[in-house]
Order: sequence, then structure tokens, then C-alpha cells
Amino acid sequence: MESRLAILAIVVEDLSVTDQMNAVLHEYKDYIIGRMGIPYKAKHVCLVSIAIDAPEETIGALGGKLGRIRGLTVKTAYSRIS
Repeated sequence: MESRLAILAIVVEDLSVTDQMNAVLHEYKDYIIGRMGIPYKAKHVCLVSIAIDAPEETIGALGGKLGRIRGLTVKTAYSRIS
């Protein structure tokens, strides 16, 4: 299966769901290149970016699982590089 590079942008609006988010991310640890989390205390949110190299279906499945967690907003940007 062809691999794609992508970035998942996650806005954690409810900090109580971070354990759920981390459990899902752990399922995909073999595909994750890196992650960065920035707490923004003034707005009581956390901004997380996930760099991933995986088949498109895997990236979509990860985004879907994260998107079903109430309190998270998730968007995915795909690279044109395969």
C-alpha cells in the first residue's frame, strides 16, 4: 500500500479527553513521525500537531477515531509527496 505524509491538527477543547486521545494515538504509534502539543492557557485549550507517514486509509481511520471524541476538533492536511 502506498504511504502518504500528512499532518493532523487537533484542537483539544476539553482537556479531560486527553487520555482518550493519547490511547488512540498509541494505536498508531508505528506510523507517527512526531507530535507537538502547545497548551494555550489563555483560552483553556491545547493545540496538537501529529506528523504521520502511513497509507491514506490508515490516516483517515486515525482522523475518524479522533474526530469521534467529544471535545476534540481534528483536521488533516495531506502532502503531495507519496
